[in-house]
Amino acid sequence: MHGEYKVSGGKLVVADLTVRQGRLADVVLSGDFFLEPDEALGRISDALEGVSASAPLSTLVEAVESGRQDAVMVGFDPPAVGLAVLRALGRSTAWRDHRFELLDTGRQHPHMQMALDEVIARQVGAGERPPTLRVWDWASNAVIIGSFQSLSNEVDREAAERHEATVVRRISGGGAMFVEPGNTITYSLYVPATLVEGLSFADSYAFLDAWVIRALRELGVDASYVPLNDIASPAGKIGGAAQKRLASGAVLHHVTMSYDIDAAKMLDIIRIGREKLADKGIRSAVKRVDPIRSQTGLPREKVIEAMLEHFRTSYGLEPAQLDGATRAEAEQLAESKYRDPAWLARVP
Repeated sequence: MHGEYKVSGGKLVVADLTVRQGRLADVVLSGDFFLEPDEALGRISDALEGVSASAPLSTLVEAVESGRQDAVMVGFDPPAVGLAVLRALGRSTAWRDHRFELLDTGRQHPHMQMALDEVIARQVGAGERPPTLRVWDWASNAVIIGSFQSLSNEVDREAAERHEATVVRRISGGGAMFVEPGNTITYSLYVPATLVEGLSFADSYAFLDAWVIRALRELGVDASYVPLNDIASPAGKIGGAAQKRLASGAVLHHVTMSYDIDAAKMLDIIRIGREKLADKGIRSAVKRVDPIRSQTGLPREKVIEAMLEHFRTSYGLEPAQLDGATRAEAEQLAESKYRDPAWLARVP
């Protein structure tokens, strides 16, 4: 068995091994990293011998630490070795291990958008669909609140109605977002949990959005990731991510970025809490969200095209159309769950 893990900004770690009676055997580690003293490499390999092939990453890291002793590791660390082992075992995967589809679901209203996210994530988890990227095309205004947010605390329902914005609740956590067709860029990634195996929830956010950070930088936006789930630039916040891990083994990761947001409408509808605003006032709140258009000067379609081309070049991306069975299932779920007032007000 052979596994490779490239440390972000660091070196490549390679693990070759076999499994005998459910335990690691014949472990050989290699890579372009630096390690002093030399004999520490053998100690680390020996420490992994006999470890259960089903052991969690934390156990593998403990074994590496015990074999490392006082050795200096440069360009890699114990978790990197553990991840290389997991990849050799097939329990962790890399982007290039998968075939990604770009699913075109057409223009959809808010309830259908929520339902499509859940249905597609289920399909990926069940192995019925390959890992998928979807760029949302909005048919109407929406306010999307997180799974655990209070409806009354977060949204001014009268203001939402005045601005013809449908209020919906998604299955992932995080904060509220206001969207208008053409003024935001929303995308979802539906991937197997193996792609983020060994990563903390916090680290998986940055990992799954690293590609879009690179794409924005290529467009001249000085984008960066701000933990836990924001994409930002020196000029202000660009967008936010949310994530849901399904029991089936799929990860739903979606992001909404501001292209040309109407901040006045957003602040009229979404109740910004005192903890967020402090004493800075409304003008400072408006500055918290900085549109991509002002930083690129490009039409929204060109920004999306550049993003998709970067993903395609990095990992491959094949076009796919929404099939009838998926559409029908999502329509049923939109009606039975996402239009249900009880779901919307599950946290009143």
